[in-house]
Amino acid sequence: MSKKKPPARKAAPRVPVAPARGWYGPGGGQVAHLDPPTMWRATTVQACGLWPFAAGSGAPMTGVPLGQHLHTGATVCGDPISWFTRARYISNPSLFMLGMPGLGKSTLVNRMLIGLAATGVVPLVLGDLKPDYADTVRALGGQVISIGRGVGGINVLDPGAMGEAAERLGGEAGRALTSEAHGRVLNMVAALITIVRGQPMGDHEMSVVSACLHHLRERTPAGRAPLLPDLLRVLDEGPDRVRAVTLDRGDMARYREAVDPLHRSLLGILDGPLGSTFASETSTRIDPNAPAVCIDISRIGEADTQLTAAAMLAAWSDGLGTVAAAHALSDAGLAPRRWFFTVLDELWRPLRAASGIVERIDALTRLNRSLGLGDAKITHTLKDAEALGSESDRAKARGFVERAGMVVCAGLPKAEMQDLSNIVGLSEREIDLVSSWSSPPGWAGTGGNEEPPGRGRFLIKVGGRPGIPIRVAITDTERELHNTNTRWVGAGNPVEDIGARG
Repeated sequence: MSKKKPPARKAAPRVPVAPARGWYGPGGGQVAHLDPPTMWRATTVQACGLWPFAAGSGAPMTGVPLGQHLHTGATVCGDPISWFTRARYISNPSLFMLGMPGLGKSTLVNRMLIGLAATGVVPLVLGDLKPDYADTVRALGGQVISIGRGVGGINVLDPGAMGEAAERLGGEAGRALTSEAHGRVLNMVAALITIVRGQPMGDHEMSVVSACLHHLRERTPAGRAPLLPDLLRVLDEGPDRVRAVTLDRGDMARYREAVDPLHRSLLGILDGPLGSTFASETSTRIDPNAPAVCIDISRIGEADTQLTAAAMLAAWSDGLGTVAAAHALSDAGLAPRRWFFTVLDELWRPLRAASGIVERIDALTRLNRSLGLGDAKITHTLKDAEALGSESDRAKARGFVERAGMVVCAGLPKAEMQDLSNIVGLSEREIDLVSSWSSPPGWAGTGGNEEPPGRGRFLIKVGGRPGIPIRVAITDTERELHNTNTRWVGAGNPVEDIGARG
């Protein structure tokens, strides 16, 4: 007689309660602990066998890897040049970045420089104030040029690479490049006078300076560039070509009356705070073949606003002239085609130097009509533009944001984000998200370094598309190359682990 097997006992149902503490049965006893799932990321080539358990997202994957999407964890890639040339997301290869200090703006741009340099794009940092980029450029094997009193200077009358390329080209192409170089030099002289005066030059004064520059170019021996003292000497002598544009009609008194204000301003440049930096030969010319270039102006004092603005403008003029020369040579088949990425950081510094300086910046960045140049303009807030003296200047400064292909926001106050929304177009959710990143860090109970919640977080906006929120985690190499708190390291200070800053 066979025994009947007893009926199988039903397992007690498991009820999920407080997943962080595990799974529990009906009697409250712990049954098993459930670890959180592990997240893995890989390309479709590396992890194709995991389908259908892998999920993708709509995050852009063209360009320099920037960070992870805040909501999906997907890798987000992008930079102005890749999104303009390859992805066709934007119609203008430019980036405008805003954000409060210390949240990682320059760290993100440094990452773009490294990634773009790896693809053959030449980074140009035209006026490094802290410096934030000099070590990165050195690590890329590039050229670092120091500008400041007793350190190095720039001859603003020197056409530089454009003059050399014009001689090499000759013919119609050489004459066209010479004319463009003349325009850049004229704008640079006008910018220096604007800084010294605190107001823009008159149109008739621009004509006088232009005639002086033409006269100097014809009279200066080959292989030598004229200097600002030479320009002053021509103005003092008053050759016929210069006197003709003043309408003096042969009357020396009328000539002096027309040019004396300009004469005084040039004397103010030479004998004032700018003279030692801009009155002599260029100390180190930009190497057109360098893989990266940084013009370091960090030795200029923080309070020396006039010299800082003048040095930045001179660096931009020289750097953008080098770009124009490289494109002219490549168009003629005399040099390989190269793309460039310029960084114009701390834009608020020159904007506040003098009324009308925004027009000079606009002219410098608009003069290069050829392709192959991307740029990043970086500042703290839109109020930098609102602090300008005239409505026309404010409109031009706002135009920098309106024309940008990409707008990147780090932490900003809510009122600032609402103002930006009038230009870019932001949803209430995006405004609340970015403004939450502007909050200060909490009080660390252990005495450690508490980071602000917005450090390394950015919102990327392109046109009317929804913004892409990302989180940037820096590598050890990036941390070594970019730490703007180096003055606080050592001597017993507890800030050695602060890491990179923006």
